Amino acid sequence: MSTVTDATPRTGAVHQESRPAGTALAGTGTLFLFALRRDRVRLPVWVLAVVFLTLSTVQKATDMAPDDPDKAADMVKTLSGPAMLAMTGPEHYLSHFTPASMLSLLMLGYGAILAGLMSVLTVVRHTRADEESNIAELVRSGVVGRHATLTAALATAATANVVLGLLLAGTLPAAGLDGATAGGAVLYGAALTVIGLVLAGVAAVTVQLSAHTRAASGLALSVLGAAYALRAAGDVGTEAVSWLSPIGWIQRAYPFADNRWWPLLPALALAVGTAAAGYVLSTRRDVGAGLLPPRQGSPGASAALSHPLGFAVRLHRGLFVGFGAALLLLGAMYGSLLGDVDDMLKDLDDIREALAETGGSLVESFASMVMLVVVVVASLFVVMAALRLRSEETAGRVESLLATGLSRSRWVGSHLVAALVGGTLVLLLGALGLGLAGAASTGDGSLATQLVGGGLAYAPALWVTGGFAVLLFGWAPRATAFAWAVPVYGFVVGYLGKLLDLPAWLNNFSPFGHVPQLPAEEMRWTPMVLLTLVAAALVAAGLAGFRARDLETK
Repeated sequence: MSTVTDATPRTGAVHQESRPAGTALAGTGTLFLFALRRDRVRLPVWVLAVVFLTLSTVQKATDMAPDDPDKAADMVKTLSGPAMLAMTGPEHYLSHFTPASMLSLLMLGYGAILAGLMSVLTVVRHTRADEESNIAELVRSGVVGRHATLTAALATAATANVVLGLLLAGTLPAAGLDGATAGGAVLYGAALTVIGLVLAGVAAVTVQLSAHTRAASGLALSVLGAAYALRAAGDVGTEAVSWLSPIGWIQRAYPFADNRWWPLLPALALAVGTAAAGYVLSTRRDVGAGLLPPRQGSPGASAALSHPLGFAVRLHRGLFVGFGAALLLLGAMYGSLLGDVDDMLKDLDDIREALAETGGSLVESFASMVMLVVVVVASLFVVMAALRLRSEETAGRVESLLATGLSRSRWVGSHLVAALVGGTLVLLLGALGLGLAGAASTGDGSLATQLVGGGLAYAPALWVTGGFAVLLFGWAPRATAFAWAVPVYGFVVGYLGKLLDLPAWLNNFSPFGHVPQLPAEEMRWTPMVLLTLVAAALVAAGLAGFRARDLETK
C-alpha cells in the first residue's frame, strides 16, 4: 500500500513536468472559432448598427456646419453651452468647424458607449456566463488550457472591434461628408476599436471578481458609465477631469480636426493592462467561483422566500435597485437641461421643426422626446428580468422547482409580475427624476406631475415588451435574444427617428410609438387599453407554449 501511495505523487509530478510550454493556451483557436460561430448573428448586428447610426448622422452634421459665417458663429455659440458639451464632447472640435468635425463631436462619445457595450457583453457571454451555466467545466474537461477561454473571448471581442473600425474607416470618406479625409476616418475607426478593447479588458477583470453573470456585466458597465460621466464633467468644467476617462482620451484624438494619434496610446496601454490583470486574477480562483466573497445570508429564510413571488422578487432585487438608481439619475440629468432648451435649440431649425410636430411648447416637446430614453432603459430592465426565466431553465434549476407542487404557470407568473411591476416602478423613478429636475430648472412646478403622468402612460408598452419576451420563451426558447429587438427598435425609430428624419410610419411597429407623448399631446385612452390587451394576449400565448413544450434539462 505504501509503495503505491508513494508512487502516485511521483507519477503526477513527472506528468506535470512533461507538459510542453504553452499548454495554458491549448484549444484557443477552436474556442475562438466556436465563439464566432455562436455570435455569427449577434456581432454583425452590433457592428452594422454602430456603422448605420454613424452614417445616418452625416446629414445632421452637414446641417450643423453651415457655410454662412453668421449662422456658423451662432451654431458654435449654441454648441459651446455646458449642456451641449456634456452631451457631446470637448469644445475644441468647434475650432475646426466642418461637417466632419461635427460628426466626431456628435457621435464619437456615443459610438464609444456602443462599442463598449458590445465588448462587455461579448466577453462576459463567453466566460462568466458559460461558467455559471456549467458549460465551461465541461469544455475544460477536454484538451483546453487554463487561459484558452479568456483568450478566445478577448479575441472575439477584438475581432468585432477591428471590423467595426475598418468599416468606419472605409465608409466615412465615401459618405460625401465635407472634411472627411481618409486619415481622419482611419483615426475615427481606430478610436472606437481602442475603446472597445479597453472595455473588453475591463470585462476580463470583472468576470474574475464575481461568480454571477449579471454582477460581472454590471461592474463593467458601471466603469463605462463612470468613464462617460467623467468625460462629461471634464468637458463642462476642468479639462483635467476628462483625462481620467478613456472616452475622454479617444475624443481628444480629434478625428477630422487635429488628427492626433498619441491619445490612443494610453487607452491601448489600459486595454493591455486590464487584460493582463484578468489573466493574473483568473489563476487565483476556481472555475465557477469569483474572487469577491459571497455575502453571508440570514440563518433563516423569510416567509416571503417560501412563496414563488417572494422568491422571484428576491432574485430581481439587485437588478431593480441598480436600474432604479440609474434611471433616477438619468432622468434628473435630462431634466436639468429643460430650462436651457430654448438656447440649446436656438439654431437647430430641423430639430425644432421635428419637435413642433409633437405639439405643445418647446419644453414639453423636448421633455416628451427624452422621456422615450427613460422608457427604453426601463424596457431593458423588463427584458432582462423576463429572460431570467430562460437562464433559470438552462442552468437546470427549474426542473427541481417544478418537481414540487409549483405549477409552470405560477413559476412563470411570479417572474413576470416581478418584471412588469418592477419595470413600472423603475419607469416611475426615471419620470420622477425628470419631472423634479425639470420643474426646478424651468421654475414650473406643474411640470413634475405632468412628466410623471407622461412616464406612467408608457407602462402598457413596457408590458407588451415583457409579453413578447415571454412569448419567445414559451414557443422559441432558443430565440429569446430577439426580445432585445423591441427596445432597440423603439429607440431607433422613436428617438433617433426624429433627429434623422426617418418615416413616421415606422413607429407603428413599436409599442412605444402608440403611446401619447404627454404632456405635449393630449391623453388618448384607446391605445392604452389596446396595448394592455396585446400584452395580456402575448403572456397567455407564451404560457400556453411553455406548458406544451419540454424543459431543457441538464
